[in-house]
Amino acid sequence: MQINIEQVVLEVIEGDITRWQGDYIVNAANSGLYGGGGVDGAIHRAGGRRIAEECAVIRQKQGHVLPGDAALTTAGSLPFRGIIHTVGPIWKGGSANETAILAKCYSTSLTLACQQGARSIAFPNIGTGVYNFPKLAAAQTAVTSVIQFIRESGPAMPLKLIAFVCFEQDNAEIYRELLQR
Repeated sequence: MQINIEQVVLEVIEGDITRWQGDYIVNAANSGLYGGGGVDGAIHRAGGRRIAEECAVIRQKQGHVLPGDAALTTAGSLPFRGIIHTVGPIWKGGSANETAILAKCYSTSLTLACQQGARSIAFPNIGTGVYNFPKLAAAQTAVTSVIQFIRESGPAMPLKLIAFVCFEQDNAEIYRELLQR
């Protein structure tokens, strides 16, 4: 499913983000940038040792990545220009500014991609795995944040395709319903 927002295509894909075709993918990382489970582990396994080595350099230089922030590495053996690692919030019932932190994950990732001249980027379902962010609330935050970023960036923004790549069918359906509105 695709829709256009100010000359940017937003699409929902059900599948494995490591098999998507485009410039950059976003990794739902932990603050230490250690390959964990879920999408983070899948990206580290598919990309190989080089990603872990670059993440170690980032930890050495700046320490852990704070929730809402992002860091860039190459894609290792994956066919992307790079990987943007962002750290989502751990869901604590909604009382710990989780929605604002998740929104920041999208804006910092998009900003980093634009700084690299990216024409396309794919996001996983940030925060909905072991961080337990409710799927509907996470999708609403993702879609709202991305559309807001597009509108604020204007026509000079290099991104022309933003994909939400959902590993699970229920997440994909949520995104499709939101984008149809």
